[in-house]
Amino acid sequence: MHHTSPPNLLFVLTDEQRFDTLFSGDVSLPNINRLASRSCFFEEAYCTQPVCTPSRGSLMTGLYPHAHGAMSNNIRLPLDIRCLPELLPAEIRARYRTAYHGKWHLGDEIFAQHGFDEWIGSEDQYFSGYREGRDTGAVSHYNTWLRGHGFKPDDGHRFSRDRACCLPEAFGKPAFAAEQASRFLAEAGRDPFILYVNFLEPHMPFFGPRSGQYDPATLRLPENFGPQAGDGLPLRLRTERFRREGFEWYDLTGETGWRQMTAAYRGSCTLVDEMVGRILAALEANGQAENTIIVFTSDHGEMMGSHGILGKSVMNQESIRVPLVLRLPGQNKMQRISGPFSQIDLVPTLLELMGAVHNAQLHGHSRASLLGGDDIRLQEDILVSWNEHPDHFEALARATLRDEQKAIAGTRERYLAALTEPVRTIITADGWRYSTSPQLGEPELFNLREDPFELRNLANDLSHRQLIGELTQRLENWQNRVDDHVPLTSSKRG
Repeated sequence: MHHTSPPNLLFVLTDEQRFDTLFSGDVSLPNINRLASRSCFFEEAYCTQPVCTPSRGSLMTGLYPHAHGAMSNNIRLPLDIRCLPELLPAEIRARYRTAYHGKWHLGDEIFAQHGFDEWIGSEDQYFSGYREGRDTGAVSHYNTWLRGHGFKPDDGHRFSRDRACCLPEAFGKPAFAAEQASRFLAEAGRDPFILYVNFLEPHMPFFGPRSGQYDPATLRLPENFGPQAGDGLPLRLRTERFRREGFEWYDLTGETGWRQMTAAYRGSCTLVDEMVGRILAALEANGQAENTIIVFTSDHGEMMGSHGILGKSVMNQESIRVPLVLRLPGQNKMQRISGPFSQIDLVPTLLELMGAVHNAQLHGHSRASLLGGDDIRLQEDILVSWNEHPDHFEALARATLRDEQKAIAGTRERYLAALTEPVRTIITADGWRYSTSPQLGEPELFNLREDPFELRNLANDLSHRQLIGELTQRLENWQNRVDDHVPLTSSKRG
C-alpha cells in the first residue's frame, strides 16, 4: 500500500466505551462495525490506565502515565512532553495541517497546544486547571456555536454538561463534532492532514437525545451483573456507594435503574456511531479516504453494572478493555488481531506508518509490520497501571465514608487507600490477569480464558503461588524497562 504523498491520520476517540459494544447484538453501531470489517480489528485491546487523563496522555505521547506525568484526572500534561505531531521529524510534520477537536482533559482545555494548528474545544468545565496567564473566562468553540444558535448558558457564561446532554440531537456535542470535522476535511482538500476527533459520549451523565432508543425492560444485562462473591475491597466499596447513593436520577438499588441507565448508555453509543458515519462520509467526499489511516478507539471502558459498579478505575475487563480499530490506507478486508494489545503501542505504530523512524524513548513498540496481512495472535504481556494523587480523593473519602464502608474497610485510611493505592496489572498472552497493590493486600489473579467475567479470584489458591511469583517478576522486569518505582508487594515497604 504505497502512496506518493504521506498518509493522513483520522483519529476518532470516544470516552468510556465498552469493548463489547462493537459487533454486539445489543448495540447498533452500523458505521463503526462497517469500518471495523475492513480494518485491523484488535479483539483484546487495553488502555494504560482506566481513567480519562492518564489514558489520554498515553494515547497522545506513547508513554505510560507515570512517565508523562498526568497520572490522575485534571493533571496537566507537561508542555515538554511531546505528543504525536511533535514526535514527527520536522520535515514530515511540515507537510501536515493538524487539528484537535473536542475533549482534551490534559490541561489548558480550550487552547491550542502540543503541535496542533487548529484547536476546537468543547468542554468548558476544566478552567480551574488552566496554566497561569490563561483567560479563565474564555469559552469553548462549542459554547460560542450554541450561543450562535440561540441557546443561553445555564451556568454563568458556560453550558453545564447536564444541559448540553439534554439539548436536541442537532445541537449536542456529537453533532458539533461531526460538523467541525466535516468542515476541516472539506477545507483540507488535497493537503495532508492529521485530525483528532474526540467525543465526550458515551461518558456519564448517561442521558441524552437517544435515551429512549433501547427498551430498558428487554435489554440483556451483563453476565456478571451485580456484586459477586469474592469481589475485592475497591469493588466492594464502590458497589456500596452506588447502591446507596444512585447516580444522577437513576435509582441503583435494584435492576430497574440499572436497566434505564444501560439503555441510555447504549443510545449514546449509537448516537456517536451516526456522527462517525458523517465524518467518514466527509472523508470520502474529500477524496483522500484511500490515503488515510483511520483509528477508532476509546480511552477506557465502563463497568455499567458489571460487579455492581458504575464507571471505571478498577482493573476488571469492562473497565480496562477498549474497542480498537485501525484501517490502513486502501485496506478493504478485516484482519483480526487477537491476544493482548496495549494502546501504548499506538503512537510508535502510527509514527512508522507516517514515515517516521522509531523513537527509542517511547515505551511502546511499533506494530506496523504486523498490520494488513492475515489474522494473527499477539504473544506478549501487556501492562495496566493505576496511579492517583491522594489529595484528589480526600474530599471523596470524607463525603462517602459512611457506616457501611466502615464496616467493610475498618478505617478511613483503609478506605482512602482503596481509592488511591497504586496498582500494577499484567495481562498475559495465555490469558492471565494479575493485579497487585502493596497496601491493600488483596491481589487478584484471574484465568480470563476459563473465567472471562472474572468471578473467581485465584490469588489465594496455593497451587498458583509459583505462577504469581513468575508474574511478579515479569512486572518487575517491565518496571525496570520503563523506570517505574511503585513497590509491588508490602514486604518492600519500610
